[in-house]
Amino acid sequence: MLLDARELVTFYASPLGRMARRLVGARLRAAWPHCTGLTVIGHGYATPYLGHFRDAYHLAGVMPAAQGAVSWPSERPSQVVLAENDQIPLADESVDRLIAVHSLESATDPRRQLREFWRVLKGEGRLMVVVPNRRGVWARIDATPFGSGRPYSAGQLDRLLRDAQFFPAAARGALFMPPIGQRLVLHGAPSIERVGAVGWPAFSGLVIVEAGKQLASPLGGGHAAPVATQLETADAGAAWPRVIGTTSR
Repeated sequence: MLLDARELVTFYASPLGRMARRLVGARLRAAWPHCTGLTVIGHGYATPYLGHFRDAYHLAGVMPAAQGAVSWPSERPSQVVLAENDQIPLADESVDRLIAVHSLESATDPRRQLREFWRVLKGEGRLMVVVPNRRGVWARIDATPFGSGRPYSAGQLDRLLRDAQFFPAAARGALFMPPIGQRLVLHGAPSIERVGAVGWPAFSGLVIVEAGKQLASPLGGGHAAPVATQLETADAGAAWPRVIGTTSR
C-alpha cells in the first residue's frame, strides 16, 4: 500500500526522519560520489535524498499518482512529475542514475516496475534500490514509512533484480539504529551505524542494492508512458508542501 505524500513529509520533518535522511543519504552518496554531467532521477519518494546529488546535470523526482506529490526543491520551481507507479514519462535510455526509495516495496507488480526502470536507464546506467529489510526492526514498526509495504531480504532483492535483467553489483545496509526518536538514541545514531555495519550487517533497517543493466532486453518489456516535456511546478513558498496530485485512497 502506498503511503500518502503528507505522511512521508511529516516523517522526514521529524527528528527521526531527519536522522534517517542523513544516514541513508550518506550511504547513497558514498556509492555515487561523482554525478557531474549525469541525469539522476528519484522514483517513489526519493526527494529527501536527491539533495545529496546537486552536482548532477539533471535532477528530478517521479512520484506515484496514488501517493501524491509535493514540491521539490523548495528554493526553485518544482522538479517533480506525477506518474503511474509502473510508467515513467521519460524516453528510453535517458537516465544515468535512478534511485528508488519508498518505491519497490509498494509496487503492485515489482517485476513490471523494474522493467520500466530498465527501459529508461542508459546501457551503462545504474539503479539503486532502497527497501525495508525483512530481518530488521524498521520493517516491523508501523510508525515509520519503512514499516509499510513488502520488506525484502538481500537474497530476495537479488533474485528479483536478476529476473528483471539487472545484475546486482553491491549490497549495503543502512539504519542500524532502532526507530526511536528520543534524543539520546539520535545522538548515538552515527556511532550505532558504524558499529552495526560491521557487527550485525544482516539486521540493518534497510537493504540498499546497486545494480547495472544486462543488455539483453527483458521479456515482456515495460510500456513507455507519454514522455514529459515539462515537469510539474508547485508553489515552493507554501506553508505546507502542496500536493500536486493524488488519487483517492
